[in-house]
Amino acid sequence: MMWTFSPWVLLPPIYSLCTAAGLWIVYFLAVWDKKIVPLGSQAWKINESLYPPFISVAGNFPPVSCLFSEVMNLAAFGGFIIAVLRYLQLRPRVNKAWLNVVSLVTFSVACFGMTLVGNVQVFTQMKVHDFGTCLTFGVGSIFCWLQSYITLKVNLMKEGKKVAIVRFLLSGIITVCIVLYFSLASQHLYMQAAQCQWLLVMFLLLFISSLAIDFRHSRFFVTCSENSDHMTSEFLPEESRSELKQL
Repeated sequence: MMWTFSPWVLLPPIYSLCTAAGLWIVYFLAVWDKKIVPLGSQAWKINESLYPPFISVAGNFPPVSCLFSEVMNLAAFGGFIIAVLRYLQLRPRVNKAWLNVVSLVTFSVACFGMTLVGNVQVFTQMKVHDFGTCLTFGVGSIFCWLQSYITLKVNLMKEGKKVAIVRFLLSGIITVCIVLYFSLASQHLYMQAAQCQWLLVMFLLLFISSLAIDFRHSRFFVTCSENSDHMTSEFLPEESRSELKQL
C-alpha cells in the first residue's frame, strides 16, 4: 500500500516514546540501585536512606545521572526541532504571526529548561535545577495552551476544531498537574507530588505526540543555494514546493 502520509508524522510520537522510555529506564535503575522507592510505596517514611521517586531525584546519583543527562539533552534537542518544524508549518497559515513566534520561543525556553534539569543535579544546585523545572513545566504549559488556540484558529484540513478540543483538554490536565505538584510538594506530601510529576510529564509528552496529526499533512525540505558570497539553507514545508520548482 502506498504511503499516503508525510514521514514526518512519525517524529512527534517517536520523540515522546523515546523520551518516556528513557525516563522510565532511569526510574527503574534508581529503584534497582536502592536510591528511591517505587511509586506508591511508603517505605521512604521508614528508611531515611531512600528518597521519594521524583524524576530529578531518580537521575541525581551516578551512574544513572549520566543517563538522565543524556535523556534530557536529547529530549531538549528533539523538542526544539519539533518546535521549529511546527513554526514553519504554521507560518503561512497564522494571521497573527506573533502568536507563532511566541509559541516557538516558549518551547525553546522550555527545552533550555530541560538541559538545566538534566545537567544540574537537584542535590548539587537546587536553585538552578528548580529554575530549569519551572521553565520546563511552566513555560512548556504555555506552549500547550498557545498550540491549542492556534490549532483551533488555523483549522488545518478542517480538523482543527476536533483536535483543538483534545489539546485544550490535555493543556488543562497539564496545568492542573503543575498546580497539584507544587501544592503537594509545599505540604511535604512528597510521594503524591512525585506521582503527580510523573503524570505531568507523561501528559506533556502525549500533547507533543499529538502534533503528528498535523505533521502528516506536511513535508519539509532543505534547500541550499550557493554563490560567491554565501550559502543559505532552510526548511520548507510542502506548500513551498511550487516555489522551489520556479527557482
